[in-house]
Amino acid sequence: MTDATIRPELPDRLSVNPRSKFYNAAIFEHEVGIKLNGKERFDVEEYCISEGWVKVASAKALDRRGQPLLLTVKGTVEAFYR
Repeated sequence: MTDATIRPELPDRLSVNPRSKFYNAAIFEHEVGIKLNGKERFDVEEYCISEGWVKVASAKALDRRGQPLLLTVKGTVEAFYR
Protein backbone atom coordinates (compact mmCIF):
# COMPACT_ATOMS: atom_id res chain seq x y z
CA MET A 1 0.00 0.00 0.00
CA THR A 2 1.41 3.39 -0.92
CA ASP A 3 1.12 6.64 1.02
CA ALA A 4 -1.34 8.00 -1.56
CA THR A 5 -3.95 5.36 -0.65
CA ILE A 6 -3.71 5.73 3.14
CA ARG A 7 -6.62 7.74 4.48
CA PRO A 8 -6.95 9.09 8.02
CA GLU A 9 -9.73 7.63 10.14
CA LEU A 10 -12.92 9.68 10.07
CA PRO A 11 -13.58 11.38 13.42
CA ASP A 12 -16.83 11.33 15.39
CA ARG A 13 -17.31 15.05 14.71
CA LEU A 14 -16.07 17.04 11.71
CA SER A 15 -16.65 20.53 10.28
CA VAL A 16 -15.84 22.02 6.87
CA ASN A 17 -15.35 25.50 8.36
CA PRO A 18 -11.61 26.22 8.96
CA ARG A 19 -12.54 28.44 11.94
CA SER A 20 -14.04 25.47 13.81
CA LYS A 21 -12.03 23.43 16.30
CA PHE A 22 -13.47 20.31 14.61
CA TYR A 23 -11.88 21.13 11.23
CA ASN A 24 -9.18 18.73 9.98
CA ALA A 25 -7.45 19.62 6.70
CA ALA A 26 -5.86 16.18 6.27
CA ILE A 27 -9.28 14.55 5.97
CA PHE A 28 -10.44 16.97 3.27
CA GLU A 29 -7.60 15.91 0.97
CA HIS A 30 -9.94 12.97 0.23
CA GLU A 31 -13.60 13.16 -0.75
CA VAL A 32 -15.90 12.56 2.24
CA GLY A 33 -19.55 11.50 1.98
CA ILE A 34 -22.29 11.80 4.60
CA LYS A 35 -25.48 9.75 4.86
CA LEU A 36 -28.36 10.87 7.05
CA ASN A 37 -31.04 8.22 7.65
CA GLY A 38 -29.66 6.18 4.74
CA LYS A 39 -29.82 9.04 2.23
CA GLU A 40 -26.66 10.78 1.02
CA ARG A 41 -26.49 14.53 1.70
CA PHE A 42 -24.28 16.93 -0.22
CA ASP A 43 -24.95 20.11 1.78
CA VAL A 44 -23.54 19.12 5.19
CA GLU A 45 -21.39 21.73 6.95
CA GLU A 46 -20.74 19.76 10.15
CA TYR A 47 -21.69 16.35 11.56
CA CYS A 48 -21.56 14.37 14.80
CA ILE A 49 -22.05 10.61 14.59
CA SER A 50 -22.42 9.86 18.32
CA GLU A 51 -25.04 12.59 18.90
CA GLY A 52 -26.84 11.84 15.60
CA TRP A 53 -27.03 15.23 13.87
CA VAL A 54 -25.78 17.17 10.87
CA LYS A 55 -25.75 20.92 10.32
CA VAL A 56 -26.75 22.38 6.95
CA ALA A 57 -26.73 26.01 5.81
CA SER A 58 -30.06 27.82 5.56
CA ALA A 59 -31.08 29.21 2.19
CA LYS A 60 -30.60 32.96 2.66
CA ALA A 61 -30.25 33.81 6.35
CA LEU A 62 -26.89 35.03 7.65
CA ASP A 63 -25.60 35.47 11.18
CA ARG A 64 -24.13 38.73 12.45
CA ARG A 65 -20.69 37.79 11.12
CA GLY A 66 -22.02 37.21 7.59
CA GLN A 67 -21.80 33.40 7.80
CA PRO A 68 -24.83 31.30 6.78
CA LEU A 69 -27.09 30.19 9.63
CA LEU A 70 -26.81 26.47 10.28
CA LEU A 71 -29.85 24.29 10.82
CA THR A 72 -29.53 21.07 12.82
CA VAL A 73 -31.10 17.94 11.34
CA LYS A 74 -31.23 14.84 13.55
CA GLY A 75 -31.10 11.20 12.54
CA THR A 76 -28.69 8.31 11.95
CA VAL A 77 -25.40 9.68 10.60
CA GLU A 78 -22.83 7.70 8.60
CA ALA A 79 -19.55 9.16 7.31
CA PHE A 80 -17.50 7.47 4.60
CA TYR A 81 -14.84 8.11 1.96
CA ARG A 82 -16.03 8.10 -1.64
